[in-house]
Amino acid sequence: MIRNYLKIAFRHFTQHKLYAGLNIIGLATGMAVALMIGLWIWDEWSYNHYHTQHNRIARVMSTQLDNGALVTSNGICIPLADELRNKYGADFKRVAVVFPTYNHVLANGETKVSAIGRWTQPDLPAMLSLRMITGRQDALNDPSSVLLSQSLAQALFGQVDPMNRLLRMDNRMDLKVAGVYEDLPDNTTFHDTKLLLPWGKALQELVWLKDATSDWTTHHWELIVELNEHAKPAIVSDKIKNLVQAHITTGKENIFLQPMNQWHLYNEFRDGVNTGGRIGTVKLMGTIGLFVLLLAVINFMNLATARGEQRAREVGLRKAIGSYRSQLIGQFLTESILVALLAMICCLVTVQCSLFFFNSLADKHMTLPLGNALFWLAIVLFTLCVGLLAGSYPAFYLSRFEPVKVLKGTFPAGKAAWLPRQTLIVLQFTVSVTLIIGTLVVFRQLQHVRNRPAGYAREGLITLGVNTPQLYQANYNTLHRDLMETGAVADMAYSTAATTEAPENEKSFSWKGKDPNIVPQLKIVGVSHDYGHTIGWKIKDGRDFSRDYPADTGTLVLNEAAVRLMGFSHPVGELVEYGDVPCRVIGVVADMIMESPYQRVSPMIFQLDYKWYNFITVRIRPGMPVVAALDRIGKVFRQYNPAAPFEYKFVDEAYARKFSDEQRLGRLAAVFAVLAIFISCLGLFGLSAFVVSQRTKEIGIRKVLGASELNLWALLTADFVRLTVLSVVIAVPLGYCGMHYWLQQYAYRTSLVWWIFLMAGGMALVVALLTVSFQSIRAARMNPGRSLSAS
Repeated sequence: MIRNYLKIAFRHFTQHKLYAGLNIIGLATGMAVALMIGLWIWDEWSYNHYHTQHNRIARVMSTQLDNGALVTSNGICIPLADELRNKYGADFKRVAVVFPTYNHVLANGETKVSAIGRWTQPDLPAMLSLRMITGRQDALNDPSSVLLSQSLAQALFGQVDPMNRLLRMDNRMDLKVAGVYEDLPDNTTFHDTKLLLPWGKALQELVWLKDATSDWTTHHWELIVELNEHAKPAIVSDKIKNLVQAHITTGKENIFLQPMNQWHLYNEFRDGVNTGGRIGTVKLMGTIGLFVLLLAVINFMNLATARGEQRAREVGLRKAIGSYRSQLIGQFLTESILVALLAMICCLVTVQCSLFFFNSLADKHMTLPLGNALFWLAIVLFTLCVGLLAGSYPAFYLSRFEPVKVLKGTFPAGKAAWLPRQTLIVLQFTVSVTLIIGTLVVFRQLQHVRNRPAGYAREGLITLGVNTPQLYQANYNTLHRDLMETGAVADMAYSTAATTEAPENEKSFSWKGKDPNIVPQLKIVGVSHDYGHTIGWKIKDGRDFSRDYPADTGTLVLNEAAVRLMGFSHPVGELVEYGDVPCRVIGVVADMIMESPYQRVSPMIFQLDYKWYNFITVRIRPGMPVVAALDRIGKVFRQYNPAAPFEYKFVDEAYARKFSDEQRLGRLAAVFAVLAIFISCLGLFGLSAFVVSQRTKEIGIRKVLGASELNLWALLTADFVRLTVLSVVIAVPLGYCGMHYWLQQYAYRTSLVWWIFLMAGGMALVVALLTVSFQSIRAARMNPGRSLSAS
């Protein structure tokens, strides 16, 4: 019987190539979108699953009262690690304090490479279940040892065995290679860490770190833990939540554990409560994938039921000679499954060919797991589900035809099916218009934030890291003079933070009128005299730092957010205590966007002559060719810092990367909106062709009676235009509510203006009109003689 089903199905496909082609292309497109989004969701969902113990790994999070609001971060104090080891050893199997990532310069003879590394306590490699190519995970117990990723080892040593070889790091210390581990995949939190450094060496080399080991108020580090098998994160969190509070005299701080499986998808907190984060994007993408697939399924249903009258006689005859309804249902479901199978073949080819493009849009490195048996099982089940879903309604609809009415010719010409088809068309275009609205709002939000004043001039600025003693010890005035003499530099300055990175938090500020119950956290940036002139910040009140005023060493410049926090009506001349040292405010600058451009600017203080500097900012002289300027600047830095490669970042490019997530979301939404419209138009094209074929004689009679081509075009397109307009009416409030909710995550956001919805509706209407008009105009221009003679 299955063999007969297949024969009939293939015969039907060959006799009606247009409809078969439209069904296969529509389903293939919808399935391809669903498959690519499925790969993307799996990549996001399996984040950090590379680590064997990911279910038991967590990081300690801290919630503190910051300027009147509860702020949650992964910054902790160092002594907390020993407290957990000593008092809660039954709950924790491993504990490791980890530095934030820093860029280090590694040298093997004349080979010099920059790589991101972390100082860490010895438990981290075993906790992350690093796959060692050579060496041992516990090598960091030796303070002279270092672990390298495979790619970094190859860059430094080529094909030579790196084990036990010495490396010069930052031209200040020598370390022995004690192990090489497999590079971590992109969908792990530590994927960019190419170098793991021993905590013992950090204690030896970084003098200030020794003081921090007993400081419960400084939170510059991360604490990663692995729980014992019996321990539950929620229960352990409740045990330790007040651990830090017992060691501090001011402020309020609670700690809790965030499981590793939540780090990536649930990364946002508001007022001390997890509000989600990237999981929202995952849900959104999943919804889009389901809806686009649904559009393709609707196409199949619409075209199958629209052509029901043409198969009515077939159903009537087969029932008359003894076929059961169940057999007819089996026939139609076999056809739909066969269409789904052909569509899946096209889908796999399409996805394989377009994955490179999709990866570039999504910033992923996904591949089809063609060698995985579970993948093929999922594909088979997915194909069957789509085939059964797409064919279920047509199968039950077509199989219910009564043979007596059909063979007598009294079967109604599909009017009963027109209302469901109208409903499905409205649903298709409602989804499409909603996607268009979402795409327009995402791009408008992106443009709105890009146009937000940054508070400084980004163009022509480059930033270099200060990561070797040569640059630490270089005489500022001499370096400044040599750079200016190149003719390529307008100015340069030192700072403790790059203009596109978050500065350090500092609690040790107080001022007249400060609420004693609030422990404020302000961002502090140490700068040299030329910083303001170099970056082009905007003085709103008072003056900039100047060498003409020797007393400026103990002065501060505030941003506008800091002035608002402190409540100063006339901030210039006010005293702000930093620790026990009174500092006078000499100026106020416009708020500078150094962190997220989507959020409010943090209160920030700029201080002259800080303890250390991490960055050098250089402004290229306007009008100077960039390549020539970089060549001259590079020669100076190589002269002062021969132990490190000349590496720099363009500030405007680093600033642009802050928009990358929203930009990717906008591009993906645009692609899927276009595909949704394409699928909807495929169905509309098929339905319009069917309607025209059904009204061929009517068209011929109307032409004979004097109807113009314009009248006939309007007649044939009117129903479809009304359905599209109804879709727009439904989609507008849906799109408004959805995008209003999406925009709430941003403190700095655009407004939902009327023309967005008008443009989305207009686009859908024009596309639908063009699709239907092809068939309508063709029919309207047909010779009436041919129309009337058509069977």
